[in-house]
Amino acid sequence: MTQSFRSRNALVFIFITVLIDMAGFGIIMPILPDLIRELTGKDLAGASYYAGALMLAFAGMQFLCAPLVGNLSDRFGRRPVLLLSLAGFGVNYALMAFAPTMAWLILGRLVAGAFGATFSTAGAFIADVSPPEKRAANFGLIGAAFGVGFIIGPVLGGVLAQYGVRTPFLAAAALALLNLLYGVFVLPETLVPEKRRKFEWRRANPLGAFTHLRMRPVVMAMAWVMLFFGIAHQVYPAVWAFYTQEKFGWTPLDIGLSLGFVGLVFGLSQALLTRWAIPRFGEVRSALIGLIVMILIYAAYAMVTAGWQVYIIIIASFLSALIAPAIQGIMSNRTSESEQGELQGALASIGALGAIIGPLLFTGLFGVFSADKAGIYFPGAPFLGASLLAGLALLWFGFAVKKMKANPHVAE
Repeated sequence: MTQSFRSRNALVFIFITVLIDMAGFGIIMPILPDLIRELTGKDLAGASYYAGALMLAFAGMQFLCAPLVGNLSDRFGRRPVLLLSLAGFGVNYALMAFAPTMAWLILGRLVAGAFGATFSTAGAFIADVSPPEKRAANFGLIGAAFGVGFIIGPVLGGVLAQYGVRTPFLAAAALALLNLLYGVFVLPETLVPEKRRKFEWRRANPLGAFTHLRMRPVVMAMAWVMLFFGIAHQVYPAVWAFYTQEKFGWTPLDIGLSLGFVGLVFGLSQALLTRWAIPRFGEVRSALIGLIVMILIYAAYAMVTAGWQVYIIIIASFLSALIAPAIQGIMSNRTSESEQGELQGALASIGALGAIIGPLLFTGLFGVFSADKAGIYFPGAPFLGASLLAGLALLWFGFAVKKMKANPHVAE
């Protein structure tokens, strides 16, 4: 098998893997408020706190386990680690499909978080098969797959919800199983033995991973940008279904269609915009444009007054998709080939840390400002908070760019 054929196979598989995983995740989003209300008997505002607990369970386990998974992939290769991860997701959705209580739902999210290596290992796959000048654009494939999965998943979830709130979980479990079977027969290994490195426990934990990032000033500075960006971005999974149901009276089908449209816009921007804009404008300018747009978009969501306006804002968010692949490209190009798995594991931990902080913050804001006895009724408060966090990401990005100018070398 030639290198170019193996690279092409790896990119195709990673695209399909992330697409199916995001479809599985998106399937359950439209019905999560109704399922939590069924199990707890709470109203919409009260159910939002339980949604935050579910997201905390997943993110907390991912924060602890992602560096371990990334380092294992640097030692044993990408293929076995990713296949194990896919099996874990299938178990998670099966648990959630038959969960009789909230405790079972939380157990399912703990399992998913422990095995949640898909995105970190996918990033390492792409780094393995991409030359430095094409990494940022190829990282956009993950975003494109994310978008396509979000087209399919929420719409399918909204449709399946008409047959019961448990049905979407069964569909998600089936998708995870298909993904696993596809990987067993198709997935190539991209990390050749001579580029693997010894496994070290001191680097296979969250604190160890961040300590290693500190050895690279630009990478560490960009990691802070990704953290603020990651916290802000959690506003979507945390409160979108609750916010649109509260403010516009949307049904699960309405919510699913809106999220599908988000996925369509995001997927098109990742598939088309990133591969054109990043090579043309460079990683720094592309990330800067995306961050500015993101600040404005979140503020607009907070102030929107009618459901149809949401779709206008979604279209306007097209340029914000530049952020993650541009910054990820900067970080990857300043990391050696033997440490790409560790970098992606650290990025997954950063994302997980954002997923710990964000849902607790945003579901809390929603619960406080949308409750019946709220002093100030403002269900858009979570999106205003996300806009402020995006502003912090922009400020820190300026600091990181200064470090880049002081240390212009690609390999640190």
